[in-house]
Amino acid sequence: MKIIKAEIQHLQDLVPLFNGYRMFYKQVSDIKGAEQFLKERLTKKDTIIFLAYAHEKAVGFTHLFHSFSSVSMQPLFILNDLFVEQNYRKQGIGVALLNQAKQLCKALHYKGIGLQTETTNPAQHLYEYLDWKKDPDLHYFWTNEVNL
Repeated sequence: MKIIKAEIQHLQDLVPLFNGYRMFYKQVSDIKGAEQFLKERLTKKDTIIFLAYAHEKAVGFTHLFHSFSSVSMQPLFILNDLFVEQNYRKQGIGVALLNQAKQLCKALHYKGIGLQTETTNPAQHLYEYLDWKKDPDLHYFWTNEVNL
């Protein structure tokens, strides 16, 4: 297995994985939309995506966005996406992707990495195994219904 930081030239490897990730979360397949979204993120460099390869085939990714904590006055990452193709799960790829994100966070001296997932997501055991702590605070989200 090899993990790289995705660049624009990796877009064609990343798009099918990203589309699969979205479909896992019950979204309609949208290859063109996925390509446009990822191309914009990579071109603007407003995200960091690590891409995992097994035998030269892209099989998983994690997607980090920059953010900040006003209280601690420190930068942090939001891990927005983690996905491994079904046939490659339970082979250490998710662990390797999460550890790569943690290494980057340490190297940049960021506060940490936050993530949010569905309560039914089976990856929760993986996060807890790797010392991620469940935040007991309430979470709220406002949706701009004009954009739906």
